[in-house]
Formats: sequence, structure tokens, C-alpha cells
Amino acid sequence: MRFHIRSLGARRRDCLLAGLSWLPVAGLPADTSLREAMRRAEAQRDEALRAGDQPFGAVVLHGGVIVGAAPSRVVTTTDPTAHAEMEAIRDAALRMRTRDLSGAVLVSTSRPCRMCEAAASRAGISRMVYGESLADAGAPQ
Repeated sequence: MRFHIRSLGARRRDCLLAGLSWLPVAGLPADTSLREAMRRAEAQRDEALRAGDQPFGAVVLHGGVIVGAAPSRVVTTTDPTAHAEMEAIRDAALRMRTRDLSGAVLVSTSRPCRMCEAAASRAGISRMVYGESLADAGAPQ
């Protein structure tokens, strides 16, 4: 299982993680939390597929706890902005009753698009962890 971590801070950079055998990065939860979060994101992806939508899923992790989760709903809602990441951010904001998700981690099955990256940054999400490349699942439509 390969993960990528992207910092949404001033200095954007990608780090490739092979099986989460890495030294802890400040602000990130333990690797077991990341593994569980990725499993939950994959479950959301599977839910999207069962519903006839695109194969994407995402969760928002805050303080080691999953506070938001969603599958892609682009096809089922005919909403071009209903990417899994956007829906997970919306879910987290509603559950936490705040627009400020500072310190949260967005975990996605594929690399988020620029719209989702911008939404994550606007919400205060500090890190993104994502699975294999977008090409593996096909581009959002």
C-alpha cells in the first residue's frame, strides 16, 4: 500500500510513503490511524461504486478520530462539485459545527484535484494523505 502526504502549508511538497514505513511527521497521527483512515476511505470508494458513482472515497481525520467521511456523489447527484473530498469536508464541518478544520488530515483514495485542494486549504486542513494516482481510478467527470 502506497500513500502520499501533501502539506497544505506555505511550502507545498509531496512525500512518498511505502507501506507507511516512515519517521513520524509533526502534526500527523500514528500510522495505525492513517491505515484505518485509508481503509475507511476505501470503504467509501466501494460505496460509491455500488451506488453507480465514480470510484473515489475520502475521510477527514482530526486528533486521530474520523470526523467526516463520504463517497463520490458526482454521478448520483448530478453535482460536478460532489467529489468525495468535498463531501467529506462538508460532512466534517457539519459534524464539528465549524468551518475551521485546522489541524485535520484529509485522507483520499486518489490525489485530490485542485478544487478539492483549495477547499481543504480554505477549511484549514493541514495535510492530505492519498492513495495511488488519479489515473488508476479514472478522472472525475
